[in-house]
Amino acid sequence: MASYIPRRKFLATLGGAAAAWPLAAGGQQPAMPVVGFLRSGTLIDPPHNRMTAFREGLKEAGFVEGQNVAIEYRWDQTDRSTVLVADLLRRQVAVIVGNTPAALAAKAATTTVPIVFVTGGDPVRYGLVTSLNRPGGNVTGISFLSAELGSKQLGLLRELRPVAARIAVLVDPKWPLTEGFVSELRAAALAVEQQLIVLDVSSDREIETAFTTLVQRGAGALHVGIGGFMISQRERIVALASRHALPTISSYREFVEAGSLMSYAPSITDANRQAGIYAGRILKGEKPGDLPVMLPTKFEFVINLKTAKALGLELPDRLLIAADEVIE
Repeated sequence: MASYIPRRKFLATLGGAAAAWPLAAGGQQPAMPVVGFLRSGTLIDPPHNRMTAFREGLKEAGFVEGQNVAIEYRWDQTDRSTVLVADLLRRQVAVIVGNTPAALAAKAATTTVPIVFVTGGDPVRYGLVTSLNRPGGNVTGISFLSAELGSKQLGLLRELRPVAARIAVLVDPKWPLTEGFVSELRAAALAVEQQLIVLDVSSDREIETAFTTLVQRGAGALHVGIGGFMISQRERIVALASRHALPTISSYREFVEAGSLMSYAPSITDANRQAGIYAGRILKGEKPGDLPVMLPTKFEFVINLKTAKALGLELPDRLLIAADEVIE
């Protein structure tokens, strides 16, 4: 499996006698603007889907990496967002693009460099902007609202496993959006008198312990929370859910590709593409404070039919028709 490391683009500069050439003789090439692409949290394997989508958005806005824009990639897995943001600022990036923790760190560090966020929560609630329509300041971005989709996901689980007296929920307490995610899910469960077993997991050992607990407490289905750590542990979580015959839903199609039952959420790939478009518009001179926060327009409902058969679940035709993709 290929490994992904931060790539640095160095622009050639003229030195020595060449620096003294008159501009009329050949002209001086303007330096390419530099975009800082920063993500915080556990490394998502592979991360290139998001990066590729971001570059596609930049291209739609007229910028191609290596031709008229450079991109500095940074991935923070050890709570060093503040240090990495400072490094990007020293490199005089023209705009910083980041997920929720990265954007919050960037906002705390600068009021002048434009910031484009890609977040799964409410950016007003988490202090990224003061208004969705008129963000103001130097921050705008894309919200794909995964933290606010709990009720829809819970409904899909209940439709397939209506006899489940309890539904277990695995969450990473360290992820900034987890509190809102759990609150929304609890409210949805209360409305339909569904019992939830919410379990915190932030390490391999805690995942094993959580499954022991949820089985002992009689969980009949599983809802997986949000955040980079959860995605990075999808293979382990899917294997344990399969061992205990638990139908599982999440916000990430990567889980379904790994063998989970289903996922429902806005397209994170499309959100990163939109972030690329916004970064390009800012590079052309638009102010982030004048660009409204974009909300999701593309949702993905993915079902793993092979997993459904292994669990002995008969999927209603309406769900199969509604699915954007059925993995067989």
